[in-house]
Amino acid sequence: MFSVVIPGRPCLTDIVAVDGQPNGQATKFAFTIPVSSSLNEIVVFFLPGTTLPPNTGAAIYAQLPNPSTNQPTDFRFIGALANEKPSGIFTVRQNPNAPHRSEAEEEDDMLDEAGANSGGVMTLGISIEEVQNIAPQLAALEAESPSQNMSTALVTQAVGQRQISTKVLAQRIIGSAFNFLASFAESDKGQDVVPLKSFHNWWAKFERRIEVDPTFLEREDPNANA
Repeated sequence: MFSVVIPGRPCLTDIVAVDGQPNGQATKFAFTIPVSSSLNEIVVFFLPGTTLPPNTGAAIYAQLPNPSTNQPTDFRFIGALANEKPSGIFTVRQNPNAPHRSEAEEEDDMLDEAGANSGGVMTLGISIEEVQNIAPQLAALEAESPSQNMSTALVTQAVGQRQISTKVLAQRIIGSAFNFLASFAESDKGQDVVPLKSFHNWWAKFERRIEVDPTFLEREDPNANA
């Protein structure tokens, strides 16, 4: 489902599922990544054909080793992906304010890594979660590091737009139709009857509104008759 790219290293695809649901579908995954001083940022992306279930996103967590003891620290939320944003660059280094290294320094570290790994191991966790659980973490991450990268803002926007349920959207469409057509209802043998032409008029008006303002139904209090 996912892959990871670390500058100077082969693309990682050896993902491991760490849980399972009753239907057999895993929702939590992990990569094990050797740590070096050059490991500052990673790229995480969906493999071709990957689509998350509706109203979910892929929350990404990093568990880095303690530099003093080499023992794993707690998992830290570093960002998320969504169907609308299937790839992103994420900061994993323990000191986000550390200066970026030059290409020569990166090359030296890569040669050192070929001989030995003295930085311990990082676990990168990916968890399929409901968007309402991911959104607050994204907001907190963006507040903590507003200039970290563009992925946070883009995914925040994506998951925020998906919090409207299908049921609510259906109710708003039906409400729009009812409010419009009620004024054209005529009584026929004790029953309210709406001319078919009125429904066509409502549908044409509704389509025009969608073209002009595609997200009006997703807002909390849409003006259904506008």
